[in-house]
Amino acid sequence: MTKRKHILMLLQNNAYSHDVRVRNEAQSLVAAGYDVTVICPADGKRFTFRDVAGVRVWSYPPPRDGNGVIGYAIEYGYSLIMMGLFSLLVLLRRRFDVVHAHNPPDMLVLIALFYKMLGKKFVFDHHDLSPELYRYARFSGSGNAVLFRLLIFFEMLSCKVADRVIAVNQSYRDVEVKRAKIKPEKISIVRNGPNLAQFALSHVANPSEKNGKIVIGYLGIIGYQDGVDHLVRAVGHLVNDFGKSDIECVVVGEGDALPAAQQLANELKLSEYITFIGWIPYTSVPECLRRFDICVAPEPSNIYSDRSTVIKIMEYMAFAKPIVAYDLPEHRYSAGEAAVYATNNTPLELAQHIAALIDDPQRRETMGQAGRERVENVLSWSHQERALLEMYSSL
Repeated sequence: MTKRKHILMLLQNNAYSHDVRVRNEAQSLVAAGYDVTVICPADGKRFTFRDVAGVRVWSYPPPRDGNGVIGYAIEYGYSLIMMGLFSLLVLLRRRFDVVHAHNPPDMLVLIALFYKMLGKKFVFDHHDLSPELYRYARFSGSGNAVLFRLLIFFEMLSCKVADRVIAVNQSYRDVEVKRAKIKPEKISIVRNGPNLAQFALSHVANPSEKNGKIVIGYLGIIGYQDGVDHLVRAVGHLVNDFGKSDIECVVVGEGDALPAAQQLANELKLSEYITFIGWIPYTSVPECLRRFDICVAPEPSNIYSDRSTVIKIMEYMAFAKPIVAYDLPEHRYSAGEAAVYATNNTPLELAQHIAALIDDPQRRETMGQAGRERVENVLSWSHQERALLEMYSSL
């Protein structure tokens, strides 16, 4: 009888319950006959060891988010120590065959290097371009130059050391080939895609729940790269410049930029129009999305965002929602005709497109149908998991 391969996944920047991509991958691998253990931060402040739909999840108390070189060193140093110790426990108790590291941070390669010496395989799952995320999304082109170069070093090392690299899209694959100088055949593209079993279109909002208002929605992480401040300013334009006072903007999610977005809404006197829900369990996402009339992906164009695929766009599409977004290459690839695109990177143009959709319910319906069809035919997780399983079968 063939021994089931055991995969050890490392996830530093999210709890398992908060990361849709990691959950999709882990559950697909378990369904395909692999054993999977995930080491990650806990939802709360305690060590937890649990089974989640066949996936063993070992969690440690999360570190405080770092800020600046010293803060990042403390955060990532603590995480590496905890993950290193947990991985040794897994090795002693159950053994494993593959280390599958989800970035950021790219320095998880340091743990993988140790296990490579013990004959384990290493898969680098490249979620984010960490150097660009730091310099262009977080600090608008500035930031610490030494830290930026260090991030490039760890990204290149991860790509070179890995037996296989998973890219979320073609743009990331191009970066891996050009910057890390690795062979294209080493890379598999596994895009972010929603699980349609969790996005049934039977969820239809009761109009009475909206109090006659058009609901503008945002669902996702609220980091500095995500542009929620642009959405807040766009709501200000809708109310003050376009006379759209019969609206409600619902922002669902959490992240390090949430306090700044809430403060901006207060400063612009928009509190009666914008509701910040915070984080919700993934099982509550359909219930939340069903209330939205128009969804927004407000990531502004920059070197990082232009190359990145965001899962919330596919989730909006899975629920047949029309989208307003900035004109980013990967947004266009994902959404196609399900979105209208603001080309000049300003909240005013976002507001113009939202206002136009408010006045055109037929167009909203047509866009939503186009998005749902694209997800069903091309982008859903059922299409993406094939690439993941093919990669593992060749490892």
